[in-house]
Amino acid sequence: MSQLPKVRTKDAELSLEEIGSLLPGTGEIMASVSTCFAMCWHAAAVGSWDLSAYYLRRVRSLLRGLSVTRPKYADRLRDYDARLEHLYQAVVKHDRVGFDLLYDEAVDQANTNHMETGHPYIRWRRPPEPPEKGLDLTGSN
Repeated sequence: MSQLPKVRTKDAELSLEEIGSLLPGTGEIMASVSTCFAMCWHAAAVGSWDLSAYYLRRVRSLLRGLSVTRPKYADRLRDYDARLEHLYQAVVKHDRVGFDLLYDEAVDQANTNHMETGHPYIRWRRPPEPPEKGLDLTGSN
């Protein structure tokens, strides 16, 4: 019987299975997505478009990673990413009216996705307060 490959780190030798078990779960990733998506909203609301774009890129990156570690969601996440591309274009254009409309549509689709994947108790909405209270949102661009 052949040995399974190991990866050597500075402190240990780990199997691929051990490394895989260290990856964040869907819930942890989605908590980060929720924070970043909320911050995207609040940054746009004060006209901090670069910051809004940053947070939206983070959302997209997190969801793309999730589609790799949780392939059962890959098609759904690819479709959602296409929706987020439209939102990103509104951010790039500093289009507040378009942003508001597309953000609300993205929230509605996220809620539909949660319903369809057996998580009806997870409901997004426009966040009333920014989750990262220590971040200066007054920057303009």
